[in-house]
Amino acid sequence: MQRFAEVFRAFLLLGLTSFGGPIAHLGYFRAEFVERRRWLSDEAYGDLVALCQFLPGPASSQVGFALGLLRGGYAGAVAAWLAFTLPSAILLALFAAISFELDNPFGQGVLSGLKIVAVAIVAQALWGMARNLCPDRPRATIATLAVLVVVAVGGPGGQVLAIVVGALAGFWFCQDSAPPTSRDLGMRLSRNAGLVALLLFFALLLGLPIIAAIDAVHAVTLIDVFYRAGALVFGGGHVVLPLLESEVVRSGWMSADDFLAGYGAAQAIPGPLFTFSAYLGALLGGVPGAALALVAIFLPGFLLLVGVMPFWQQLRQNTWAPALMRGTNAAVVGILGAAFYDPVWTSAIIGPEAFVLALVCFVLLTVWKVAPWRVVVVSALGGLLMGPL
Repeated sequence: MQRFAEVFRAFLLLGLTSFGGPIAHLGYFRAEFVERRRWLSDEAYGDLVALCQFLPGPASSQVGFALGLLRGGYAGAVAAWLAFTLPSAILLALFAAISFELDNPFGQGVLSGLKIVAVAIVAQALWGMARNLCPDRPRATIATLAVLVVVAVGGPGGQVLAIVVGALAGFWFCQDSAPPTSRDLGMRLSRNAGLVALLLFFALLLGLPIIAAIDAVHAVTLIDVFYRAGALVFGGGHVVLPLLESEVVRSGWMSADDFLAGYGAAQAIPGPLFTFSAYLGALLGGVPGAALALVAIFLPGFLLLVGVMPFWQQLRQNTWAPALMRGTNAAVVGILGAAFYDPVWTSAIIGPEAFVLALVCFVLLTVWKVAPWRVVVVSALGGLLMGPL
């Protein structure tokens, strides 16, 4: 219990103060748990980050979960997740609750600003990911092919197909001659525990859609949608945007305006971007919906982490595993690029004033390096001055 409280306090402070997105979160974790608390070595932390970036799911939250696991076992892992996640999840659920009260010129102007800042933030993420994940011709080609697949097939199926095509292309065109070196992560998880976690991951991934189709209970359908999104997210939190949009907007559960307003609001608060799911869940099902969506979207990433960790040293020695991930990550850039145009751009940029405001926000983020939450405030004020779009 003492370790649980220690982990909870450490991560609660980070959950309240960690602005800046997943990359910034990893920096905060390193400063707190490697340099200050010395829970693990810098080398072990680097390998832990590499593992979490290899897996689908929210990498920074997976690293936090693993740090809690290292310090306090499974109870510590849960403590780390709760403390780091709840502050932003509660704020976004509250925003969903009051969003229905914003049906007036003032509120609509603010919501317009939030939609516009989403354009700048996704553009910044897309630009950074393209430079890092598509630095050569093969991966740039994979990203372009992914855009074509998403546009041609459409919906969640098109995104899954793009990921599969990207992984196969990476296997053939992105292999290195030598595997990377690997170190002990310092965590002892049994292979049996790993196999159980992997079995549960795939059972839920394959079983939830069947249950939802047989018995269309809203709660089961909600869990299925968010679990599937969490299971298929490669390359960072922003990539969850097209996966969720294809499920909740194109299916008619909510409007693109409501979706993008929540996404913009999520940039103004600390903590993981995946807590955007609490906003969506609250719109769809109140407090229970927020709780179900939040747990469902994080669960697959944590199951995969526990499942793969006992086998990581062996897996990393194969040259094909990193190659698959290079192709997958390149495909993710293409998926995000397709989503940047529709619905992000088409829903928010409907006039020259909106374009100018989005451009200003993009320059503030990329050139002046202004904190995202400050840019959100600027865009909300700009939207208020422009009025509803």
